[in-house]
This record gives sequence, C-alpha cells and structure tokens, in this order.
Amino acid sequence: MGAKPAAQSDSEPTAWYLYLIECKNGAFYAGITTDIERRYAQHLSGKGAKYTRANPPKKLIGLKAYANRSEASKAEYAVKQLPKKLKANFLRDA
Repeated sequence: MGAKPAAQSDSEPTAWYLYLIECKNGAFYAGITTDIERRYAQHLSGKGAKYTRANPPKKLIGLKAYANRSEASKAEYAVKQLPKKLKANFLRDA
C-alpha cells in the first residue's frame, strides 16, 4: 500500500485520497478517504462499502492525494465514468 501519510495537526488541512481497489470478481472499486489504511482495512473486514462487502477486495491498486474533499469527489466521479481498462491509468495521469 505504500507509506502511511504523515500525521497532521489540527491546524493543517487534511488531505483526501482517491483510491482504487481491484475486487476478487475482477471489477475495480473507487472511493475517497482521509485515512487509506483504516478504510482499506474496513473493506477487507467486510465493513466497508456495500459493493466490497459483496465483492471482497483482492488488492489496493493505488491512490492519489487531493487538497480537499471536493476535489477528491470530483476525481472519484471522473474515474467511475471511465472504462475499466483506463481506470488504473487515471491515478497516474490525473
């Protein structure tokens, strides 16, 4: 999964992350969070999104940081509109 983001003080803005998971059924799941390790663990334990409860994660494909929730949400929407073969590239190209 890579390095854990550094802890931030209350005065610093919190980074939001767009992440992409490959599920055991071969589909990709995109989501956003401020704590990727916690959120991925939720998906693995069956306490994450409804989709990943029904289609368990196989691996975390990657993540990309955004300055705020609004930007991360826009990126999440954009990646969900792409065909599967282009989704992983979104994290590199965005």
